[in-house]
Amino acid sequence: MRQFVVDAFTDHIFAGNPAAVCILSHWIPDALMQDIAMENRFSETAFVVKEGAAYHLRWFTPGGEIDLCGHATLATAYVLLNHYEKEQPSVTFTTLSGTLFVRRSGDKYEMEFPAYELRQVPVTDAMTAAFGERPQEAWLGRDLLCVFAKEETIREMQPDMERLALLPGLLQHVTARGKSYDCVSRSFAPKLKVEEDPVCGSGHCHIAPYWSKRIGSTLTAYQASARGGVLYCRVDGEKVFLGGKAVLFSVADLMIDA
Repeated sequence: MRQFVVDAFTDHIFAGNPAAVCILSHWIPDALMQDIAMENRFSETAFVVKEGAAYHLRWFTPGGEIDLCGHATLATAYVLLNHYEKEQPSVTFTTLSGTLFVRRSGDKYEMEFPAYELRQVPVTDAMTAAFGERPQEAWLGRDLLCVFAKEETIREMQPDMERLALLPGLLQHVTARGKSYDCVSRSFAPKLKVEEDPVCGSGHCHIAPYWSKRIGSTLTAYQASARGGVLYCRVDGEKVFLGGKAVLFSVADLMIDA
């Protein structure tokens, strides 16, 4: 099968969030997809099969299948719109999170995602121990979102992964108001065998709705990981529109008999 590696939410290689995109003519066993994801060791490997006018898209981390992934969706749309559907303005995906749309938007690609409903939860000593700093607020959707006072806290944080894995939420995100950007964040996923996700699109389906209620519905967000990445966010009701750039790193044929 053909596999592309794309750096998402960036305009140059060795930045943003790398995802592998496997283009399939038919579905292969789940165990094989999981083995490929573990071999790649990226935070996500995407698998896609064309079904009618749409594409069926699935995402696997080294720790298992996940219900929503932003950067791997962006990477998959980049591959399809530049190599398979060159004349099309958009691509439609069927996924575990329903139907998702990705559109060309100038030199970017804009994804239409569902916003997670957040409920405020108490800040606990366990959160303080895991992050090394006490959050001002804590919110829970699919993931845990903890809010801090300063951008520097986010950038300098060195969380305890074993303690993080005991906190609620599938992933754990930290965020603060930014200086050069509307907000900054980082995303951790020890439960999925990914210590830090360099740029997390699904995380911004938590982060963007939180900040939209405080600083406006249109945001420029920066994920302050070592690789770094920029997301152009727009919140409209129960939808989050995430814009970003992407760049191709490699194309390969996987030598797998499937």
